[in-house]
Amino acid sequence: MNQTTNRPPTDYRAYRRKTDRNLAIAVVLFLVGVGGVLITLIYGAGPAALGAACLATGSGLFGLVWLILTLMERWAGP
Repeated sequence: MNQTTNRPPTDYRAYRRKTDRNLAIAVVLFLVGVGGVLITLIYGAGPAALGAACLATGSGLFGLVWLILTLMERWAGP
């Protein structure tokens, strides 16, 4: 018997959705986390608060665009 017939089928769409979601989360965390730390180290705590607010707003816009594109993809269907 061939070994490839014993394996269950692979769902590449689910794998891609999971990978896309993980990458989007990583981008947001990297943007806010590393950006906030760098602003704090370079400029201090006061400007870091404003920088964190701006970075969070930018991450929110990124998340909104990602959500819209994900919903459009699901609406269009396979």
